[in-house]
Amino acid sequence: MAHLQYFDYEGFGQSARENTHYSQAVRIGETIEVSGQGGWDRITSAVPPDIAAQIDNAFDNVEHTLRVAGADKGWGQVYKVRCYCTSMDEETMAHLVRNLRTWCPGHQPILTGVEVKGLAFGMKVEMEVAAHVG
Repeated sequence: MAHLQYFDYEGFGQSARENTHYSQAVRIGETIEVSGQGGWDRITSAVPPDIAAQIDNAFDNVEHTLRVAGADKGWGQVYKVRCYCTSMDEETMAHLVRNLRTWCPGHQPILTGVEVKGLAFGMKVEMEVAAHVG
């Protein structure tokens, strides 16, 4: 698996690698796959109780992870988004759409949204993305 490059970031990313044995992203040729990014603070790992703050943090965490993995345009290179939420109500959707419009002003990536019973660490949202960096 030498052709796979794995990436983590300082704080939560390093902690996840050391404690739970997974990486924040993997680069396979010209594609970067980002593991589930939640609404945590990257340095402290704190998860705010507010859904808007969690969604904002998750989008920012995705951007940071992409750049660490070599996507110099971050969200601008994302073509696929998977979003897991504990509620897909109007408030949650409004925050998701607001962030998609902010982070992806020039394109509309494909999106799958899944409502789940629960997420780790009391999170309300977790996002996986794929980006093409070629």
